[in-house]
Amino acid sequence: MLQGAIAGLAAGGLYAVLGVCLTLMSRLVRVVNFAQAATGMFGAFAAVWFVREAGLPIWLGSALGVVVSGLLAAAIGWIASTWLSEASTTTRSAMTVGPLLLLISMSFILFGNKPQPFTPIIAGPAFHIGGVVVSQVTVATVSLAIVTALGVQVILRRTKVGIQLRALSERPTTAELLGIRSRPLSIAVWFVTGVITAIAIIIVAPSQSNDATGLAMLIVPAAAAALLGGFRRLGLTVVGGILLGVLSGLVAQIDEVALVRNFLPFLFIVVLLLWTQRKEVWDAAR
Repeated sequence: MLQGAIAGLAAGGLYAVLGVCLTLMSRLVRVVNFAQAATGMFGAFAAVWFVREAGLPIWLGSALGVVVSGLLAAAIGWIASTWLSEASTTTRSAMTVGPLLLLISMSFILFGNKPQPFTPIIAGPAFHIGGVVVSQVTVATVSLAIVTALGVQVILRRTKVGIQLRALSERPTTAELLGIRSRPLSIAVWFVTGVITAIAIIIVAPSQSNDATGLAMLIVPAAAAALLGGFRRLGLTVVGGILLGVLSGLVAQIDEVALVRNFLPFLFIVVLLLWTQRKEVWDAAR
């Protein structure tokens, strides 16, 4: 059981990173970005192309793939901030379904419909717990999730840019009247979350299912993690992602319920939604 739980930590760290990015998007630019994982997937596939087809060193190809992901995310952000700046969160979020489907289709056209041959940039064991190996990938993803969440908290509370971002998220009209430029800041948030997403996927993809659809659909467990924090609290989002990964690893070790692993994020979301609506349900039952 311990082996299954630790094996699930790498995926849990990835869910946590993506969940943190979703939470940032929701808090700062009023979007639940359904294309979050898809932009990272496309950037990761581009990194593989740069390495295998263009012959670039793995570090340079990976860096260029990360930039591609950031630019794609920034392009989507530019569209949202230009034409949907006054739209509701629901409308802005629904818009991102289009890029999600487009990026999956484009990946099939440009890179084929088979899993990509990722070369690990991080590999090998990091340390042992109770005789079970903890991989460097696990340490990297969990650390990235924690560092991202803590770093964002520091930036939002202690820097001028962070204060401006908080003002835009909480009082957008007032912030613009005070001269805060909303569009560049919003696009910057899209770019940064695209970069973080690509880094996480490039680290984990060699050891996970790495076809286009599978990577793009990582948005589901990421949303489950973000939902635990109400798309507001970064710490709870990290906990949610790691918890979901550990549960998936544990379930995979039990043959009788192993198939439930594929549906665990959906069950996680349903349970959280029912729990958040419990007061209204109980009041109606009275």
